[in-house]
Amino acid sequence: MPIKYQLKESNGPVFVLIHGMGSASNAWKPLLPELESYGSILLLDLPGHGGNPLDPEIAMDPASMAHAIADLINQLDLPPVHLIGNSLGGWIALELAAAKPDLIASVTGLAPAGLWLTPFLHRIPGTDLSKRMAKASSGIAPTALKSLAARRLGFSRISPHWEEMDYQTLLDAVTAMSESDGYYPAWDATLNRRFDSMISDRIPTTIVFGDSDFVLPSRTCQERSLAPAHAKWIVLEKVGHAPMWDEPSKVVKIINETVSLVK
Repeated sequence: MPIKYQLKESNGPVFVLIHGMGSASNAWKPLLPELESYGSILLLDLPGHGGNPLDPEIAMDPASMAHAIADLINQLDLPPVHLIGNSLGGWIALELAAAKPDLIASVTGLAPAGLWLTPFLHRIPGTDLSKRMAKASSGIAPTALKSLAARRLGFSRISPHWEEMDYQTLLDAVTAMSESDGYYPAWDATLNRRFDSMISDRIPTTIVFGDSDFVLPSRTCQERSLAPAHAKWIVLEKVGHAPMWDEPSKVVKIINETVSLVK
């Protein structure tokens, strides 16, 4: 099984959390204290992320990752699940809902990738700065992240709240990025692709972006015409590329509103 997972069982619905490129399942920590009170949590680590080994034989494109997660959902014999994905994970969630509608109850995409009219044909120079910085600073990160200068350098592009972000969240993010052997394979697997599949209107779908998302800016990477026609589109103020870090309570509220639409 190419997907590493941890299932926290409880009563209520099953939430499947899919992280972004260069991230890991621990990116969801700020969301968990509230979300766990509503149901079971299935935390995933994609190949080459979060300590999950990278298998060079595994296709890393979003549609293939979606099918791998579908296999896991079937293996665990879960009821229709509620998908929550950030960035690349949001794109994977959308592909999964399109490909396997019987397995999916709802989708909440947090700054999902793939919503661009013109697919990227190659890696844009400089956009892997976070990866290169994390790799170079991994040994000194525990100390460096105690300084505002290091926090600004590493996270001001990700979150407008970089000054007050939880230290452990920052350290987890740097560690995950520095150790993500799947970062470049996942990136290359998105080239010349975009999300343009159809999702059944019986699957409630919500797309959430922050107004301060500089990773996937609105001008080029938030094309509403590519989202399902029935999807609710929400823009949160003073929120960056990881809404679950900046506004965890608001995100949980949005997730529950999406879940409540399931018929």
